Parts: sequence; C-alpha cells; structure tokens
Amino acid sequence: MVFGLFKQADTGADEVKASGAAPVIAFHSTGRVAWSARDTASLTKNGFQGNPVGFRVVKMIAEAAAALPLVLQDAERRYETHPFLDLFARPNQGQARADMLEALYAQILLSGDGYLEIVTSPEGDPLELYVLRSDRMAIIPGSDGWPIAYEYRVGARKHRFDMTGAEMPICHIRSFHPQDDHYGLSPLQAAASAVDVHNSASRWSKSLLDNAARPSGAIVYRGSDGQGQLGEDQYARLLDEMASYHQGAANAGRPMLLEGGLDWKPMGFSPSDMEFQKTKEAAARDIAMSFGVPPMLLGLPGDATYANYQEAHRAFYRLTVLPMAQKVLASVSNWLGSYVEGEAKFLPDLDNIPALSVEREARWKRVSEAEFLSPAEKRAMLGLPKLGDE
Repeated sequence: MVFGLFKQADTGADEVKASGAAPVIAFHSTGRVAWSARDTASLTKNGFQGNPVGFRVVKMIAEAAAALPLVLQDAERRYETHPFLDLFARPNQGQARADMLEALYAQILLSGDGYLEIVTSPEGDPLELYVLRSDRMAIIPGSDGWPIAYEYRVGARKHRFDMTGAEMPICHIRSFHPQDDHYGLSPLQAAASAVDVHNSASRWSKSLLDNAARPSGAIVYRGSDGQGQLGEDQYARLLDEMASYHQGAANAGRPMLLEGGLDWKPMGFSPSDMEFQKTKEAAARDIAMSFGVPPMLLGLPGDATYANYQEAHRAFYRLTVLPMAQKVLASVSNWLGSYVEGEAKFLPDLDNIPALSVEREARWKRVSEAEFLSPAEKRAMLGLPKLGDE
C-alpha cells in the first residue's frame, strides 16, 4: 500500500482489505533472474564444486595436460639429465610432477591465473616448486604498471614476494583478458551464465522430484455464502498442512483431503516446464564449448560435430590440451632459465601422445618420403634437435 499519496473517498462502509486474487492460492511463482557472483571463489564453488559438467571439463583438461610426456631440449640436443628434469620429477615433498602440473592447469582454468613459487638454496639453486592458490594472490603494480611484488594472503596473515631483483620468486601465467592489465580471464567466467542456467535447471528437477514429480496446482476457496477469502487462521493452517503432508518424496501419491469449500485445480506442465531438460543440455554444451571440450566426449546428447569419438578426442588434444600446455611450459621454462644457464625448454613429446598417433604416422611418412629434403631438414620439420655431426 502507498500511504499519504492519495486520499480515499469516504464510502461509509467498513474497509475490507482483500486482494482480488484471494480466491486462488497458487503454489507456483516466477521471479527475477538471479545470477551468481563472478568472483573466483563463487565461480569455483558454483561452476566446479557444484556443477558436474564444469567439474568434468576442468578435470579432463588439467589431467590430460599434466599427463603429457615432456622432453627437455634446446637447439642442439635433448637432455637425459638436467636440473630442470630433477626439479620437475619431484617438485616438492608432497607432489609429483603430474600432481603439481594438474594443480597449475586447474588454477588457470578456474581463475585465469596460475602462480608458481620457487624455493632456492642459499647458493641460488632451484630446490622446490609450489603452486599457489590464485584467489589468495594479489598483484602489486609499480609506477610503470609492471608488478613489483605479489602478496599472498591466508586469513590475517600475508607474505610479500619481491619481484624487483634479478631472480623472480613467482612465475605468473595468465590467460588473455582484454580489459585487465594484470589478471587473466578464465573460461569459467565466460561460462558463468551457462553454469547458472544448468544449476538452476538441476534445482528445478530436484524440486519437482521433491513434490512427487507432479506439476503445481491451485487450491480454490469458495465459501457457502459466496465469500472468496480465507481467514488468517485458516490460511496458516492450510499452508502448514500442505508443507507437512503433501510435499516431499515421502508424501508422493498421498491423497489430499479438502474441506470447507476448498477445491483442487491441477495444472498441466507448461511448455517452459517441458523445455527444461533441453535447456539444461544446451547449457551443458555451452559450458563444454567455453572450455574447448567436444560435447561428444562428455556424452551430451544432440551433438554430432565430429564423425566419431576418435576424431573428437584428437581435436580435444590439438585445439585445447596442447595449446594450453605449450603456453604454460614455455612460460615456466623461460622463468626457470634465470636460475640455470642454457636455453633448455620443456616441450610436449608429440611422438608419444596416443591420441595423435594417426597424425604422427602420416606426418612421418610424408616427411620420410620427401626425397628433396636432407636428413637435417627432415629432423627440423619433425621438431627434433640436430645430430652431433650436423
């Protein structure tokens, strides 16, 4: 009601406060769209911990990238022994190489930023590597815009990593963000709306099951004297009985006893109700697309982009896993190069990735049959280092 704006006419009758919709008590309502927060903690909770599609695509990419066979090489040779190899084999006391890389890739996918900390000996030799949580890290830019320090906060405690020296204790790997100079844009941020739709559809389905998987209806009251309004006590009692005896899976199929002029009017499923499953599947495909995972690999119906599973698997590695792994490994190799002399870099060993075996065989055959190429040129085309006598 609005008070003090309009003067009501005196009709001489007692005022009766009643809604024109009082005869119908509908157990169905609509509301405004409510989107979840877009900060890293909320996105991780809703899109990874609370969404099966988001969880699966992040795990698929991170595990596949972490399991890639790696080689360490420069322009001259591949290394069998090297400080980098020892460091990656056991980066710290609690993690092996795959564990560390999986955590790093997952942080980048969830937040758009990945942070590696290096622990060195008093002589400056690398000893251990640690993946730091992105949601706890803050960048402190200098007057020129470049980071001069990183601040890692856990509760009330914080630690500052100085980045002004010759050696950098933090390696920051970020995804491209067109509107941020310091932090990256994660695929989960791009998929946030689809995640909300998928989660809302799941909650809708759960609520439908909790209400005996039946559409909502309306209780219509019409008193014997024609009055169409329940008293306050009657209304409260009705709501209490509905909640206690007719909602929930335990009350599925329980008959409803109506009295005193009450009548139940069932409502059929609306077209929007019937489309919820399709909406959920479309949202799942949008989530998978934003991460670069073919929906076919997730078993989502209605997607026939690739002719078969093998082709989708190969596209997953070529278009998603390898570009991400190559970018991260290049950044880490460049960062570690300030601690050890040389130009050695980590690279994915493309010859030992099962998903690319068909491509590898075709490429080797094509290059080996090219008689106009010298052996050195063939090795260069295949990404192999030079031989000692070349």
